[in-house]
Formats: sequence, structure tokens, C-alpha cells
Amino acid sequence: MSSLEGKTVLVTGGARGLGAEAARRAAAAGARVVITDVLDAEGEETARRIGDAARYLHHDVTSEQDWERAVGRAVEEFGGLDGLVNNAGVSTGTPLVEESVEHFRKVLETNLTGVFIGMKAAVPAMRERGAGSIVNISSAAGLMGLALTAGYGASKWGVRGLTKIAAVELGTERIRVNSVHPGMTYTPMTADTGIRPGEGNYPNTPMGRVGEPGEIAEAVVFLLSDAASYVTGAELAVDGGWTTGPTVRYVMGR
Repeated sequence: MSSLEGKTVLVTGGARGLGAEAARRAAAAGARVVITDVLDAEGEETARRIGDAARYLHHDVTSEQDWERAVGRAVEEFGGLDGLVNNAGVSTGTPLVEESVEHFRKVLETNLTGVFIGMKAAVPAMRERGAGSIVNISSAAGLMGLALTAGYGASKWGVRGLTKIAAVELGTERIRVNSVHPGMTYTPMTADTGIRPGEGNYPNTPMGRVGEPGEIAEAVVFLLSDAASYVTGAELAVDGGWTTGPTVRYVMGR
């Protein structure tokens, strides 16, 4: 396991699913974690289960003031900020011509503008530490054109590009910025769409299954850690090979 001993990490969208698992794994690797979300009951429970190394804070990622409070909480409680996981986001499942402009803007505001504000808020605290690691959660939909994801896909492509811009601007300050691109992963959010865990349930993925939150979280912890000290501007697909291409079984319709 990658070590985060002595580091403080802020995880947005950390109340449940992928964010909660990233927070748990970060704490298990030695980090103090500040979990933020708008799902207060679940967020408080996740922090309680992690224990003394965790704090929860209500946080709207589209609000500059909330971001200032979140970073300030990390500094106040744990003395600084070393890592940021921009995980909070909303999804969509509508054909482009049917998605409303209002919803498109809402998705970009949360998924992309929220990441932008978060990096702006976190960088000064990381400069105080002399280094830092930012992990932006994009998606397989940020590596390929995926039907029914107009707002979501556009936002995740934007996160991918914004990550690279931040990486080249901040690299000399020892602040690394990378993006993680999960494939279809079984979480409370995707469960509502009928996704189920287990082998053989996702035939167009070379590994033949959906991912588990822990598999994504381990990649996040690695990028946060000093084990990834020479990794910045990377886009790490954790998708069972989905974005590599369809399987023979899928192409042949077997």
C-alpha cells in the first residue's frame, strides 16, 4: 500500500461511493482526511467510521466561500493541506438534443467549475507545505465519446484538459496534478441505473465486469503518495480496458 503518513487530504463528494472509499483508503495509508459533501448524514457517518483521522464538512463545490472554509478546516484541524481529491460530481443520461441548456450548465458548474475553484483554493495551502498532489476524478467519458453524456462527457473532457494545464503550471512548485478516469463502477449512484457487480455483466469491457470503488481508490491513493513523485499531467484509466476497445465477444455478439 502507498504511504500517506503525515499528510492531510481533502476529498470532495466523500460521503459515499468512490469518494468515501478514497477517504477510507487514504486514512488507512496514514493520512488525515477532510471529507466534504452535501449529503450531511452520510458524510458524518463516513467520518465517524474512519475515526479520529477524519472530519466532515458540508461543502457546495460551486461556492468559492465553501471552498475557502474547506481548505481552512484542513489547515485548522491538521496543520496544512497536502492532497486534494476533486471527486464531487453529478451525472447525466440524456441524448444531446434532449438535454436542457439549464441542466447542461448545472453539470458543468459542478463537475468542471467546481474542480477549477478547488484547485485555486488548495494551491496556496500546498505552496505553504512546499509540495502537493491534486487528483481530479474525470471518467472514461473524458477519454472517448460516450452516448447520452452531453453535459457529463463535456465536463469530464474539460477536467482532463484542466488537469494538464495545472500540471504544467505547477510542476516546478512540486505540486503534481493528475486525472483518474474510472470506467463503469458499482456505486450507489450507478446502482440506480441497474449496474450490478460481478463477472460477466459488462461484455464490452475486456475484463468482463464493472469496477469496485476500492479499485479506483487505490489508484487515487497511489497518485496522492510520494510513490508517484515523478507523475504529473497523467491520465490514468481505471476501467477494465473499456476505453482501449471492445472485446471479441462484444464485436461478435456472443
